Amino acid sequence: MCNLYSLTSGQDAIREVARAMRDAAGNLPPMPGIFPDQSAPVVAMAAGERVLTRMRWGMPSPGFALKGRRTDPGVTNIRNTASGHWRRWLGTGHRCVVPFTSFCEYDARAAKEPVWFALGEDRPLAFFAGLWTRWASVRKVRDGETTDDLFGFLTTEPNAEVAPVHPKAMPVILTASEAIETWLTAPLAEALPLQRPLPDGSLQFVARGARRDPA
Repeated sequence: MCNLYSLTSGQDAIREVARAMRDAAGNLPPMPGIFPDQSAPVVAMAAGERVLTRMRWGMPSPGFALKGRRTDPGVTNIRNTASGHWRRWLGTGHRCVVPFTSFCEYDARAAKEPVWFALGEDRPLAFFAGLWTRWASVRKVRDGETTDDLFGFLTTEPNAEVAPVHPKAMPVILTASEAIETWLTAPLAEALPLQRPLPDGSLQFVARGARRDPA
């Protein structure tokens, strides 16, 4: 699963590619390492307009995962979209796209060494296909119950570049404006086929060994 990614593109580029009409994210500095439960930029629909905002990374966990726990750490990656837990959030009102410039998988062959992937050495902007919801839960005991806008992104089987490092999955990546539009606005029957790997040869290894992209 992908539990670490980076975003170094500016807000103007994110808004332009995702066609966001409003920016509610505040100042976004470069983020070379985004980890679970952190706040990160997301583009989603709100009050009838497409908004660049920030949300907390980690969707609500299914009930079975919370048995015996005092907190809900959240689910960062969503694979089984046929599950009843996820189906309630598959409508357009809960779809989002998550901007990134590189993502990390931990190489099981090399003592879980971080390996970074991107669309190119220059870290072009792309987007994960995501889901979001507003949810009340206890994320940390010291904070008690909080209500947060939460997000996670879809995964699928890995392509040729990712499979040797992480043979189970890779994020669902959207590289074209048309794909972003489809994910955010189309009926589910049209949008869900986007849950597929990038074509082989689309990704490059851009860094290794660091928990933040050194670009």
